[in-house]
Order: sequence, then C-alpha cells, then structure tokens
Amino acid sequence: MPLIGTVIGAALVVVVTAAMVPLRADISRAAPALVLVIAVVVAGLVGGRIAAIVTASVAAFAFNVAFIPPYWTLAIDVVEDVIALVAFTVVALTVGTLVARESDHRRAAEQRARELEALHERYQVVQAERERLAEEATRVAVLEQVDEQRAALLRSVSHDLRTPLSTIRAVTSDLRAGAAYDDATHDELLDLVIDEAERLDRIVANLLNLSRIEAGALQPERQAVDLHELVADATRRLDRLFQRARVELEFTAGLPLADADYSQVDQVVTNLLENAARHAPRGSTVRVGARLRGDELLSVFVADEGPGIPAADRSHAFEPFWRGEGSSSSGVGLAICKAIVEAHGGSITIDSGPGRGTA
Repeated sequence: MPLIGTVIGAALVVVVTAAMVPLRADISRAAPALVLVIAVVVAGLVGGRIAAIVTASVAAFAFNVAFIPPYWTLAIDVVEDVIALVAFTVVALTVGTLVARESDHRRAAEQRARELEALHERYQVVQAERERLAEEATRVAVLEQVDEQRAALLRSVSHDLRTPLSTIRAVTSDLRAGAAYDDATHDELLDLVIDEAERLDRIVANLLNLSRIEAGALQPERQAVDLHELVADATRRLDRLFQRARVELEFTAGLPLADADYSQVDQVVTNLLENAARHAPRGSTVRVGARLRGDELLSVFVADEGPGIPAADRSHAFEPFWRGEGSSSSGVGLAICKAIVEAHGGSITIDSGPGRGTA
C-alpha cells in the first residue's frame, strides 16, 4: 500500500504541475500550492504516512522548480518565496501526516470490524454446532429412555403375563386331562381361571392405556358418573382379590354426579384396589369411598393398612415401570392412574407412613 500511494501521489504531482505551468503567469502561487496539497492528501489516504511524506517532498520540489522564479532551478531569489516554499512544505507534510494517520485509523477500524465479523461468523458456526450437538444429545437421551422403557415394558409383560397364563394353562390342562376333583375343588379351580383371566384383562387394559398416554391420545369421554355405583361395582368385581382383607365403603351422603369418563375412572379405582389387595395384611381393612371437598371437588380414596411406602419412594411411585423394593407389580398402574386423573383436571397424591398404611 505505501508504494501504490507514493506512485499515485507522484503521478498526481506531475499531472498538476503539467496542467498548471501554462497558467502560472495568470495565477498566484497559492493555487498550485493548494492543488499539490490535494495530491499529498490522496497519497496519504491510499498509502499511509510514508507515501504522504514522499509525495509531500516531491510536491515541494515541483512547487519550487515549476512555480517559484527562477523556474526550473532550485535557486530562490526572493525571501518571500523561501518562506512560501517552507510554509508549503510544512503544510503538505502536516496535512499528509494527519490524513495518513486518520486513514491508518480507519483501515485499522475496518480491519477490526472485519475481524469481529469473522469472529461473529465463527461464533455462529460454533453455536450452531453446539445446538446441533445438544439436539443430538437430547435425541440420544430420549432414545436411551425409550429403550429403557421398552426393556422395562418387555420385562413387565413377560413377568405379569406369564404368571396368570401359566396358572390358566396348568388348571385347564388338568381339567382337560380328566383329573378327578370334587365339586368344591372343581369350582375353585374354575374361579382361579376366571381370576387370572380378569387379571390378564386388567394388565392388557393398562398396557393399552399406557400406549395411548405416550401417544397423547388419552381424552376423557365425559358423562355424569355416580361414583358410589362405580366404586361399588369395582369392589364387587374384585371381591376375590380380598380374601385376606375386608373392604369397607365410606361415602358422604348426597354426593353429586361426577363429570368424568366412566371407564377411565373405573380403571383408576381398579388399579388402586388391586394395589391395596396386594399390600393389605391378613385380617386388615381396606377403606374405599368418596367425599365432597368444598362445593365442587370430589375426592375418591382407597386406603389400606399395609406397611406403607417409604418417603424416599413416594416421589417415584407414579413413574412408569418404577417398582418399589420387593414389589411384584408391573410398575404401570399408578402411572396410568396419575395420567387419567390429570386428564380430568384433577390430582392424585399419596398419604403414607410406616405402620399406618397407604391412602
């Protein structure tokens, strides 16, 4: 850049000198001096400080030779012309230096701006890569979670379905083989088959509802529901589960009808009753009922007198496929209960403690 600026400045000096020499008799010395300063300014803008100084020196030489008598020599006869030459040289050097300095500052600022823009572009590329990696990590985490849930589902299905199926196969094989049983034993075995078939039906219903929940397709079909009738029917249907414990119904008189999906709420109550039957000690009581809280809120409860749920486990109890220590459940019942209740705009909570059972 300094070389280009010097060449341009020197060329302008030559052009200005050649153009104004024929006019020097008709103009004052100030006119060529001002025009030659412009050449110095251009050189400073293009080539910086060095180009400005060199061009100022060339311009001073041209001003002396071409516009100060005696022409085409370095001799100066008049003191005023010496002062004019010195003033021109000082002005040309000062103006050229200042212009070159400002030009350097401008170029430095432009360079910094370009560097900042390049850094910003690099930052955007890095940020985009970061977001891509974050999305990839999220996708991998989701896939890992899906794989874990799929594995848990397979474990649940293989365990929960195999047990009743094994029972049904064993009983029906014996009956088909013509094993000799008295009437009471025969009826007991048939009841066992019915119980296990109903258990299978509940497991399949839970798994189907779990798939609807994960697909976001669980929409209650609301109607007027008599909770007392619903709970009583569910209790009678599961009566054979409560061979070790007795069930007590507790309902507040004059309960209004609930605006709910009958089959979904029935599944909630069924899951809770099955849990209570699983954990109720022999000879204990399972309390089931509903009461009115406030003017519009209906509260349904299932309470057992079992060992209770440890405080550390309560926050996980509604997670899909989570099982407490020693649990034999599939780990989906409470998760489905929570999804159904929340789909109705309600909430479900656990009140439990060691030695006082679970509600």
